[in-house]
Amino acid sequence: MRKFKFCLLIFGLMTAVACEETEEKEDEVQNVDKKASVETELSVQHIDTADVLITKHKIWKDNKLFKEIIKRDTIPALGDSLQMVEDANGNEHNTKVKKDYEFYITVQ
Repeated sequence: MRKFKFCLLIFGLMTAVACEETEEKEDEVQNVDKKASVETELSVQHIDTADVLITKHKIWKDNKLFKEIIKRDTIPALGDSLQMVEDANGNEHNTKVKKDYEFYITVQ
């Protein structure tokens, strides 16, 4: 049970902090120990009036994928915000972008 909680924390932190690619990733895991671990991925998909929280769990045992669990939940959209973006030509302009949720994971 302790390994499960530790793996959940590591993979949750790794996927949850994927806000911007320019941020430094401190404890990024390169490889998953597939002997006995749970790999977790969290993401939010923006749709018109709401967002969809997608939770994926991969259960690894004896170097084989034992089971994959995918759960989708509809959550309220946070709205839009103005953000300075750069197009392919290098021109900067303000545009509306969907606000993203922040992930905080507690493992007990």
